[in-house]
Amino acid sequence: MATLTPDAIKMKIAELQDAILKVHPRMPALLREIHTVLKNDPDNVTLLSEEDIGVIVSGLKLQTKTTITASILSKKTKLKDTQLADL
Repeated sequence: MATLTPDAIKMKIAELQDAILKVHPRMPALLREIHTVLKNDPDNVTLLSEEDIGVIVSGLKLQTKTTITASILSKKTKLKDTQLADL
């Protein structure tokens, strides 16, 4: 596959977003193409906006029927366990 310009990647991401909205059968191919391009030229990843990355993640979640959750870690420190060095 030929190297794509950042504009071409943006167009593929826009096409992916449209496919997500329509649940288009081309979505797996678009995800594969985007993955291949980004894998072959990782510098393009830094050019993507958060919205672009969100579209890709949405497509992956829809295609794989998975949910991505954030884990919340809770660190509770009791006052009696606090030492002078902790201050």
